[in-house]
Amino acid sequence: MAQTGDSRDTEQPTPEAPPAARPPARRRSVTAQVALLIGGVSVLAIASVVLLILSPAVKKADRAIDEILAPPPPRGIAPGELVFGMASPFTGANRELGRAMKAGVEAAFAEVNAAGGIHGRLLRLVAVDDGYEPSRTGPAMKQLVEKEQIFAVVGNVGTPTAAVSIPYCMDRKVIFFGALSGGDALRRHPPDRYVFNFRPSYAQETAAAVRYLVRVRRIRAERVAVFAQEDAFGESGFGGAAEELSARGVDPARIVRVGYRRNIADVADAVATLKARARELDAVVMVATYKAAATFVRTLRDAGLRLLVTNVSAVDSNALAEELVTSGRPYADGVVVTQIVPLPTSRATGVVRFQEAMARHATGERPGFLALEGFVVAQVLAEGLRRAGRDLDSEKLVDALEGIRELDVGIGTTLSFSPQDHQGSRKVWGTLLQPDGTWKQLDLE
Repeated sequence: MAQTGDSRDTEQPTPEAPPAARPPARRRSVTAQVALLIGGVSVLAIASVVLLILSPAVKKADRAIDEILAPPPPRGIAPGELVFGMASPFTGANRELGRAMKAGVEAAFAEVNAAGGIHGRLLRLVAVDDGYEPSRTGPAMKQLVEKEQIFAVVGNVGTPTAAVSIPYCMDRKVIFFGALSGGDALRRHPPDRYVFNFRPSYAQETAAAVRYLVRVRRIRAERVAVFAQEDAFGESGFGGAAEELSARGVDPARIVRVGYRRNIADVADAVATLKARARELDAVVMVATYKAAATFVRTLRDAGLRLLVTNVSAVDSNALAEELVTSGRPYADGVVVTQIVPLPTSRATGVVRFQEAMARHATGERPGFLALEGFVVAQVLAEGLRRAGRDLDSEKLVDALEGIRELDVGIGTTLSFSPQDHQGSRKVWGTLLQPDGTWKQLDLE
């Protein structure tokens, strides 16, 4: 039988591929060694970098860079210190006001520092003289804030000078705390965020004086005159007296009002006016600093006028007493001063602490009303600083102060602030000058 198909169509088997070539054993060994070497070098490099990063030199450099890049600390705050400023009269006719306030603040700071400070920081006060002249207050405030780099202002003296200080502080968000002023500019409604007062207003003091004269001394309201400094200080006090007299039927326009110019104790015209109307008057409410007040009382007595006189706490009672008592007994009779702290000789807990602090830190300084005020102001500020915490700035201190309620510093009244009220106290005491120059507590009601 014939065969079908072509032998070329017969499927042929595929020849097997030759086995793959294998690298020599030596080459494999070299590759492994290279890999191990590279890995080792990498580990060593990483370890070196880690050690370098952790080295003291690099850490120090990192800290230096962080310090450069970090925002500067708030003004007046250092790791171990808080710096505060005071612009007040330390020369001129009203220098005793600044001296007394400064002594009280520094005594309180010294007590805080002796106990270790606040959150590890000691408190320091830088004081600059403005002479009780508004024209000097602006440069004094600039020196404190821009040169001395203070954190906050504490215990400034003066109402006319506050009219310069407050706008400056508000513009720069510098806290203006515990000024010796009862002026209206420090008591806006709602309050300026960075302005806090410890003391009652002059209006509250003169209103209390009028109530005392009318209710306790039984003097008819229309027979009360007013002697006031011719500026914002005097105007604030006159306003309180006028409102209280008006409530008792006296037309404010008919109140006998006399005055004097700031830092000039020229009272001759004022006394002449009162002498001309002596038959209509029994008392004078004063809103005056101590030099003008002392001159006024002496001139009044020399003119034969035995009017009962009152004055507000800013007079500096120690200085007024010394001026009048050394002039002779008749000059010290019938002199009443309203106060915003109790007698500095009392045995109240907070006052005893003040007396002891003054003995330790203000040798030779007579503990008086204004020094006690400065001491209390600084204590309240210190409490706010404690509550604000270690990570301090102005906003945190404002919030901390506004949270203070019923704070008892041992003076016979508690102190409170709130976002709606930046005046800590409304308590007014009365004092009567004694022939030996001391002051006796007086019930005003």
